Amino acid sequence: MAGSQCCENPPALSSACGGGSVVESFGGLKSYINGSLDSKLAILLVSDVFGFEAPNFRKLADKVAAAGYFVVVPDFFYGDPFDPAKMPIKTWVQSHGTEKGFQDAKPVVTALKERGASAVGAAGFCWGGKVVAELAKTGDIKAGVMLHPSLVTVEDIKEIKSHIAVLGAEVDHISPPELLKQFEEILSAKKEVESYVKIFPGVSHGWTVRYDANDENAVKRAEEAHRDMMEWFAKYVK
Repeated sequence: MAGSQCCENPPALSSACGGGSVVESFGGLKSYINGSLDSKLAILLVSDVFGFEAPNFRKLADKVAAAGYFVVVPDFFYGDPFDPAKMPIKTWVQSHGTEKGFQDAKPVVTALKERGASAVGAAGFCWGGKVVAELAKTGDIKAGVMLHPSLVTVEDIKEIKSHIAVLGAEVDHISPPELLKQFEEILSAKKEVESYVKIFPGVSHGWTVRYDANDENAVKRAEEAHRDMMEWFAKYVK
């Protein structure tokens, strides 16, 4: 994840934002939740390095919940999201690894199933994309979506067992289009899973959640990715 793109456009975090609620523990993690408790369809959202209090991210969680899913957004960073004013991204990542995120995500998925979810999907953004890749390698989720993922490798893609969509940016030196095209080639040969790779022209890493809400074009491009994500879940998390 080396590179400045993960540090660009840091959101103003707010614990009070969103239409859902924060619970002290869901699967062992403090989490933002929204959606009907009676829903049998659940979605786990894994944030980028700025964590679960980012307003645009919670707004997206609310949108997913409004479509009929029970949504959980855990605080994988234990109250310590990345702050570019405090330390370089390389230093922060050393103590906030995606392997720990994956290990923390597994009991969240288990908790969703124990509360009655018959199907669980997951979407990961930047840092969270790697966590979703790991979950998809286990087959514990029905479907996953990786949006401008970081740290995901060709070897990861070879092991994917769940239906997977990859939404990438044209301007992204973390997961450049050339890498995503390799993902597409590998996934297209995996007949046991459905896959979809889309590269959005004219956008940069982080565009789906780190957009300026006052920029009409930026909102439009983010919402296009959100729709693609929602369509993927509608098709495979059922």
